[in-house]
Amino acid sequence: MDLGIKGKSAIVCAASKGLGKACATALAEAGANLTICARGEEDLKNTAQEIQNASGVEITHVACDITTEAGRQAILDACPRPDILVNNAGGPPPANFEDLSMDDWRKAVEANMITPLALIKATVEGMMERKFGRIVNITSAAVKAPMNLLDLSNGARAGLTGGVAILARRASAHNVTINGMLPGTFETDRLVQNFVKQAEAQSISVEQAKERRRASVPANRFGSPSEFGAICAFLCSAHTGYITGQNIVIDGGVFPGIV
Repeated sequence: MDLGIKGKSAIVCAASKGLGKACATALAEAGANLTICARGEEDLKNTAQEIQNASGVEITHVACDITTEAGRQAILDACPRPDILVNNAGGPPPANFEDLSMDDWRKAVEANMITPLALIKATVEGMMERKFGRIVNITSAAVKAPMNLLDLSNGARAGLTGGVAILARRASAHNVTINGMLPGTFETDRLVQNFVKQAEAQSISVEQAKERRRASVPANRFGSPSEFGAICAFLCSAHTGYITGQNIVIDGGVFPGIV
């Protein structure tokens, strides 16, 4: 399927690896020109070169901390008129509520709520004027079903989701959509790190920790980043102007609800 976004300009945050890289790769395969960012210069440069070699599209990479004002300005200076914005940032660390400081809450809200809101605010009006825009917020399945020990993520990501809900409806009259992608368990470097931590905490092997998590997924497997990227690219396509304000859980059937 031709997604109808060849030549469009896309910003993809936290794109040097994992789900962000998968989204950037899929958008490039559809012909979109990319501006990608991440904190690590070397990994980001390698990712940019890899995607450019495979797709032939124009790739600009900006090493920055997107959770800071300076980082956000750097990415917007590199791509001031994006047609597509994929908001993404690593989730805050797990902890019990009573162990969290107010500074922990401020950092989580800054990274997972304020940062995407700031990027949306800086770009959405231009998209509406040009009569095309696709904004995808990568959040978490915790938005639908809060998860134990993820109080910071539960709160900050839910705040983002509510914060853009009305804007998503207003912007749709101008062919601008805002949707959330809520990933469950995907095979990324971070997942491997989580298995190591779980194994240490529960005095089991890493393989046992992995198997316990896999067994909890009705699909009987973890998601692949490439399938996540393909869904992101479709949501950013010219064919999805009638899908907005939605929060799509992609978790292999773990979420038990029907809405």
